[in-house]
Amino acid sequence: MKRWYRWFSLAAVLLLLAVPVRAIIPETVGVGGMPFGVRFTAEGVVIVGFSEVVTEGGVVNPAKDAGLSPGDVIVAVNGEEIETAEEMTKRIEEADGPLVLSYLRDGERGEVLLCPAESAKDGRRRAGLWVRDTMAGIGTVTYYLPETGEFAGLGHGICDPESGKLVTMEESTVTDVLITGVERGAPGVPGELKGAFTGSATGTLTSNTACGVFGIFEKLPESDTIAVGSREDVHPGRASILCTVDGEGVREYAVCITQIDRASRDNRSFSVVVTDKDLLDKTGGIVQGMSGSPVIQDGRLVGAVTHVLVGDPAEGYGIFIENMFDASCSGR
Repeated sequence: MKRWYRWFSLAAVLLLLAVPVRAIIPETVGVGGMPFGVRFTAEGVVIVGFSEVVTEGGVVNPAKDAGLSPGDVIVAVNGEEIETAEEMTKRIEEADGPLVLSYLRDGERGEVLLCPAESAKDGRRRAGLWVRDTMAGIGTVTYYLPETGEFAGLGHGICDPESGKLVTMEESTVTDVLITGVERGAPGVPGELKGAFTGSATGTLTSNTACGVFGIFEKLPESDTIAVGSREDVHPGRASILCTVDGEGVREYAVCITQIDRASRDNRSFSVVVTDKDLLDKTGGIVQGMSGSPVIQDGRLVGAVTHVLVGDPAEGYGIFIENMFDASCSGR
């Protein structure tokens, strides 16, 4: 009997570990629609490309030869952490022999031996790679919790433009943004909100996930609260989004929800079609910077805008608000 008891206890533990973390969703939240800027330093430096090194003996690429790939995050050289591209370049140029590079790839840590090559052009030692350390961008706040200052935005993650992988954040600052203009979207050409960072820090980011970015506001925005809806509340038909695309502040624009994937756990849960003539005239539809715009249906916050269809900027995707809450809880 004791053996069976132990087996069932172990099975119960394994079952609990297999259950995904689900967030407790509040009845109401502060509604977003206001833009925010994020500027952060990635953990280490991100490899964004390679370049050949011309030496006296021929053309080589030490980084490729070592087994590195675009999207890898180099976090240390010879066991010492690095934070900037300048530090990386300096360590390579000053090397008098092979270097041990510690890197992250898909969350796994690894090490390679890099042998910098001497350039025939200027005599400097080079690794044959391009790296980047900081990133910045504009998004839209989806919701915030008045009691704690926690907020969510974007509805998708901040990814490296070359590799498409989520960026690992080390330091991040959320700032106010003044929308200064818009580059209209057109078939095949995604548009973009243009804005200026005011320099006034309003909070910090705490996590970057596939279903949105999350952080804490130091000072809460001024907006109304709204009831939160579930995926079961979402239905085809009329809805609206809240966003800021000019100097008039947050405005509500009409959209239509079409295809719905109720089993979705990612950031493409349903389709959104912009029907509001004012928004179409101003932006052509959904543009970069509008990601995170709250989607409201029947008086409830049910999701957020996440992507635009490049072939038709009037159409895009949205994420269930439940998926964002789950991501905020699990940090995935």
